[in-house]
Amino acid sequence: MSATPATVAPSIAHLRTIATPVTDYRVLPFGIDAIDHRLGAGGLRAGALHEATPRSGSLVDDAATTLFLAGIAAREADGTGGPVLWVSCRSDLYAPALAQAGLPSANVIHAQPPDDAALLAVIEDAVRDGTPSAIVAEASRVSMVATRRLQLVAAEADLPVLLLRRARGRHQDAFAEPSAAWTRWRIGTAPSERLGVAGVGRPRWSVELARQRGGGGFSLIVEGSDETGRLAVPAGLGHRAAETVGTARFAAA
Repeated sequence: MSATPATVAPSIAHLRTIATPVTDYRVLPFGIDAIDHRLGAGGLRAGALHEATPRSGSLVDDAATTLFLAGIAAREADGTGGPVLWVSCRSDLYAPALAQAGLPSANVIHAQPPDDAALLAVIEDAVRDGTPSAIVAEASRVSMVATRRLQLVAAEADLPVLLLRRARGRHQDAFAEPSAAWTRWRIGTAPSERLGVAGVGRPRWSVELARQRGGGGFSLIVEGSDETGRLAVPAGLGHRAAETVGTARFAAA
């Protein structure tokens, strides 16, 4: 005997309920509609692994990526009141630049492990310890298994882990390797606004979301992080700032 429409309808409604994603996690918004409205939950998942990589091998794109992550960490630290742990095998951070992005030296704890393997161990220990409000780390060799571990511990602790991925070679793509990260971003510099007097305007960045769970990618131009860690829509572009500035490239999941 075939099922009647009356008995089929509840089953379809139930399936739709199951298929509809439910946001049961804390969200860290950017405060910019052009970005937040394109993210699955209206912002970044706070307890998750997020990755960013420079658009090119240039120092200016590397610096923009560093400050992009610093701004996210600064906003989280401002909301929770805890310090930010910065983990890197290098010693080339410029403290005044971090302060201009909302991370003064007094709010940053630095860790300098000898290699990427030790760096990943430091991140996991710090997440489980719970002292930092956010963790920023710089690495080039991170396996899929390692990113799964970081995503799991970040979700369990409800703490953002922000990973700056650098390419191993000059012409390699850091996002060619798979990752369990919740979002993956490519950051580059863009021409700043011309001023009416001699000087340099607020930095502008090309921000591309290469991948996000449960959503599509996009790219747009924003003004760089200010002293509160917040981005801004360039006033000169008006409503057009929300338009994409190129075709988003999707990296391997």
